[in-house]
Amino acid sequence: MSISSSIRRDWVSNLRGDILSGMVVAMALIPEAIGFSVIAGVDPKVGLYASVVIAIVIAFVGGRPAMISAATAATAVVMVDLVRDHGVEYLFAATILMGVFQILAGILKLGRLMRFVSQSVMTGFVNALAILIFVAQLPELVDVPPATYGLIALGLLVIYGLPRLTTAIPSPLVAIAVLTTLVFALGLDVRTVADLGELPSTLPTFGLPNVPYTFETLRILVPVALTLAAVGLLESLLTAQIVDDMTDTPSNKSRECVGQGVANMASAAFGGMGGCAMIGQSVINVSSGGRGRLSTLVAGAFLLALLVALQDLLAIVPVAALTAVMIMVSINTFSWRSLLRLRSNPWPSSIVMLATVVTTVATADLAKGVIVGVLLSGVFFAGKVSRLSRVSSLLSSDGRVRTYRVEGQVFFASAGTFTDSIDVSEPVERLVIDVTDAHFWDISAIAALDRVVLKARRNGRIVEVTGLNEASATLVERFGAHDKEGGVVPHH
Repeated sequence: MSISSSIRRDWVSNLRGDILSGMVVAMALIPEAIGFSVIAGVDPKVGLYASVVIAIVIAFVGGRPAMISAATAATAVVMVDLVRDHGVEYLFAATILMGVFQILAGILKLGRLMRFVSQSVMTGFVNALAILIFVAQLPELVDVPPATYGLIALGLLVIYGLPRLTTAIPSPLVAIAVLTTLVFALGLDVRTVADLGELPSTLPTFGLPNVPYTFETLRILVPVALTLAAVGLLESLLTAQIVDDMTDTPSNKSRECVGQGVANMASAAFGGMGGCAMIGQSVINVSSGGRGRLSTLVAGAFLLALLVALQDLLAIVPVAALTAVMIMVSINTFSWRSLLRLRSNPWPSSIVMLATVVTTVATADLAKGVIVGVLLSGVFFAGKVSRLSRVSSLLSSDGRVRTYRVEGQVFFASAGTFTDSIDVSEPVERLVIDVTDAHFWDISAIAALDRVVLKARRNGRIVEVTGLNEASATLVERFGAHDKEGGVVPHH
């Protein structure tokens, strides 16, 4: 694809949809950014500035058009101790270092590791995030004026009802406008954006972190920055995959890693905290018609305009309107079909999905949930593949030679079965181990072969290994001990 056609597709092919969806996202970013600032222990403007800068920068340098990145809970929880112990300037420095690590990850193409995340983990990630988004709205449903419930119900009615009449304007944007007008006209006493925290009224200014440039500072920053980088990339790459599936378009994962790094460094330089992709806001964007980079740019730019030029208008937006939008996101994000498939899917897949959900919700940490899911997927996969290996044997008519025929994959999970299947104490003169239809994958498999051959020789048996394919023979030559004494007959 030429550069001109790529620019046209990403920036001007969907002008109306991208602009309107970006405006919806900007509104939805506000309570999240303020809330995440509170979690991290910093002033609300740190989260709001981060959301502005990250969204604007990632629109140009990210690898996934229409994906929204900003300040997030996943990164905010990692910052708490650093801010408490050393102050916000150390947070800015850690965020810059976080960006450096993410750029390195992109250069090293670590985004390719996403291929090891199974569909069950992806489904669990999405469902857990939907639950967490809904749980985050509960404070707005408890001990609030009765009018709040009516406003939220009306907001959901507009969000789900309007598309039946017209899709010309994103229904969440209409819901926010209707509820704001209603609250202002009736003078309803409900929480508004102004009650969430002090809103910044000036543009963010450029400046480097005011920290001592010493090895001691580096020692403090590196562990936090590495964790921030890993958590941020994990959530961003998973979200990119979800947006890929929603839009049926590909994304450049390595470019996304670099883009996240550049955006976070820019955020810190303008007084913002570190962030990453946000699945909730990305779903809002795509569901509202956003498809190109322009939607992400509009989200950041319109948020900045709301904070600086339209602050009085923003201040009267009822929190109930934003709560209705986030409840819609929670409902739309959850994979309801996965509940129906729990009984029909293979049980290991269902366990992986449920474990990912439970771990994520219990710890409120998406990274921990995904790690548990990936590890469980690996264990189940290893167990499944280990059962694909088989050992059969045949005794010669004179009773002097026992031939073992090994079939399938021999690696760390099946190595034990391989050794247990060969009787090295049987009173025969010669053992032939035919591995023509087998493949040895790792040093655990080679060590198992060593144990069998060397133990048989100690028992006075002649051992011959035949049929090693080229890759297996190379492993034996490099790591095997038994072949140093001869007796291996490679077969290519």
